[in-house]
Amino acid sequence: MRDNGLVCQKSGVRIGIGYDIHRLVEERPLFLGGVDIPYVKGLIGYSDGDVVLHAIADALLGALSLGDIGEHFPNTDPDYKDIQSKEILKKVAEMAASKNYVVNNVDTVIIAEEPKIYPFKDKMVEVIAEILGVDKSRINIKATTNEGVGSIGKGDAIAAYAVATLEKEVRHDNLP
Repeated sequence: MRDNGLVCQKSGVRIGIGYDIHRLVEERPLFLGGVDIPYVKGLIGYSDGDVVLHAIADALLGALSLGDIGEHFPNTDPDYKDIQSKEILKKVAEMAASKNYVVNNVDTVIIAEEPKIYPFKDKMVEVIAEILGVDKSRINIKATTNEGVGSIGKGDAIAAYAVATLEKEVRHDNLP
């Protein structure tokens, strides 16, 4: 690529953002970040409703310019009914690998009035890092409340945002 007569190289770094929200309902397990969290309600969805993993999957798909989670895992396809979101994220990670991208960093914010997220953060980081095949130091999870505002603030829903960066993997297959 040329810019004002100078030769520039592209860095191979891609950035994506993801968001998801689901309603809380009784008699459903609560999965966040791939962790089964003991709580009186769970997130309703076509899959297990894990907003954290859905937001991360969408962030990765965005970084890859591959659309969104609904295009790849439609809620009209019976194959995805009640699928664990860990499987969705694993398939998205495989899409990235097939294009020679590796996850550099994932930063996530969970917005929930309840339950408290802090006791489960380390386990979520472990699960996400394992699925993505990266060191735990590349995954960050934060949590906040919605200060009583809207459906999240009333305890009727949980949402998550995620930002992900990918780097092009440089392969040196012909090195000794």
